[in-house]
Amino acid sequence: MQQSIAELLQSDQFLQEVHLKGWVRTFRANRFIAVNDGSTINNIQCVIDFSTTDDTLLKRITTGAAIAVTGILIESQGKGQSVEIQVNEIEILGDSNPEEYPIQPKKHSFEFLRENAHLRVRTNTFSAVMRVRSALSFAVHKYFTENGFYNLHTPIITGSDAEGAGEMFRVSTLDPNNIPKNEDGEIDYSQDFFGKETNLTVSGQLEAETYAMALTKVYTFGPTFRAENSNTTRHLAEFWMIEPEVAFMDLNGNMDLAEDFIKAVIKYVLENCKDDLTFLDERFTKEESTKPAQQRSEMSLLEKLNFVVENNFKRVTYTEAINILRNCKPNKKKKFQYLIDEWGTDLQSEHERYLVEKHFKCPVILFDYPANIKAFYMRLNDDGKTVRAMDVLFPGIGEIVGGSQREERYDVLKEKIKALDIDEKELWWYLDLRKFGTAIHSGFGLGFERLVQFTTGMGNIRDVIPFPRTPQNAEF
Repeated sequence: MQQSIAELLQSDQFLQEVHLKGWVRTFRANRFIAVNDGSTINNIQCVIDFSTTDDTLLKRITTGAAIAVTGILIESQGKGQSVEIQVNEIEILGDSNPEEYPIQPKKHSFEFLRENAHLRVRTNTFSAVMRVRSALSFAVHKYFTENGFYNLHTPIITGSDAEGAGEMFRVSTLDPNNIPKNEDGEIDYSQDFFGKETNLTVSGQLEAETYAMALTKVYTFGPTFRAENSNTTRHLAEFWMIEPEVAFMDLNGNMDLAEDFIKAVIKYVLENCKDDLTFLDERFTKEESTKPAQQRSEMSLLEKLNFVVENNFKRVTYTEAINILRNCKPNKKKKFQYLIDEWGTDLQSEHERYLVEKHFKCPVILFDYPANIKAFYMRLNDDGKTVRAMDVLFPGIGEIVGGSQREERYDVLKEKIKALDIDEKELWWYLDLRKFGTAIHSGFGLGFERLVQFTTGMGNIRDVIPFPRTPQNAEF
């Protein structure tokens, strides 16, 4: 029976025959093969007797080759590993030409590895990142299941724009060389597949609200799309969103849920991905040491993760945050790229990080934002100028969660939709929720890649998703 390398490295059943399959990382001195099968960041050393091994076979043991090994598990004589395999039989399952194989046992730039995204997971960094990503995904489902939530699959194709930003990918079967027009000279979407203009979704929130108003606690975890022409290290055109929605829950309950959820999933990874996080922590520290002193993180990766798990999140109103930022040294000395002058300003990442890392020195939840910088569905406060919105801010990354108590009042929501010139006909069903058994309800959205980026310490969001989709890039 084939065994994983993760299992073999934990085994103490010495002098037993074992079978494994994996890919060659290195082969040195015609004797020592480092093999990895993706089950762990650690390789297992397979020792062959080159004097009795066919030369033709030896030449085929190259970096990247897939091999099957049968041998005896023994206690390792070398440093850095507890066990190794004394090889009795080796089979080449798939050759790898050393002159053409791009992932050689040396340091490669992340840009080079993005160009070879189909092979980059064979490096230590990317295999560790993807195992952590998988563990985080499991932890998300585990948390919500254990807390009485129902998983909901919301549509990827939609006729509504949940965020009102308009940066959406159109879905159409119309012939681009012969687009039908109506009498007004506009595109005649009645002839399109769905009979109306449709797009890839930016959020499953609106649909999730409908199910929360029957099942009470639901969550979505699926792909979302933004056609924002942004080439920053924080944005993707295709990414995954976690969106819980809960009936009878106000903003305070929403903040409680977000904090408890984030702490639980990070704690799960800390307990179950120790080898990968140790490696990523060392990588993060080396990476930070190459930056100018003022740009370096004050905490290691593991310190940041424990910082989130162990600290209570500080809850601060937007108004209080603006006053802090307006009077802080970086703002007064014009060190911020975006200076804070007046109430109503939309906060940037530099402001969010200052609040977390310098002022409060703990994760922060900002709430009660100005209505004019937030989405139409957020509940209007009694002051008439702020909404029951909240953002969770983290060290090193800024905003990681955005959510709100939803506007449950029919007349108020209808007025907001009208004021923003949103087509009421497109949201008739959303308004219906406020006519038939309306109730307070809340939820939030967490970009999964942002969470993976924070947990792994990777500097670019393109390096925490298997195949990044960004402007001018849809390779693989």
